Amino acid sequence: MRTTEQLEGLSLLGNTATSYPDQYAPEVLETFPNKHPENEYLVTFTCPEFTSLCPKTGQPDFAKILISYIPRERMVESKSLKLYLFSFRNHGDFHEDCVNIIMKDLVKLMDPRYIEVKGIFTPRGGIAIHPFANHGDADHQDLVAARLLASMPNEF
Repeated sequence: MRTTEQLEGLSLLGNTATSYPDQYAPEVLETFPNKHPENEYLVTFTCPEFTSLCPKTGQPDFAKILISYIPRERMVESKSLKLYLFSFRNHGDFHEDCVNIIMKDLVKLMDPRYIEVKGIFTPRGGIAIHPFANHGDADHQDLVAARLLASMPNEF
């Protein structure tokens, strides 16, 4: 069981008066201590209802966002992650930018050993875009390269 001190700083979890941000809001992200920092294990989040806006037309873009990371000392709290991803709803950026922004914000927040973010965007105009971004510390550079190559479509 987690102690009160370990849960300190988590203001969103259990809060029934949740306020949904209507603009890009990295400040809503919260973390908690990893109780197993000596272990290398993978945490994966799937957000099947991600929405952002095209920066040129303002039309909505829909995607499934997949986030996987190997934690170090801190872990992202899932409700805060949900609200953060929701904050992209009125954010105008290209698919590739959204994926890289998400990855960089989570790296800054948690300093994970390894992280990857993939966007599976719904095709528009007959073209599907699936950007993939990853980052790893010095001990995980082989994983960075391997996962980057593995993310390439088989059509090549």
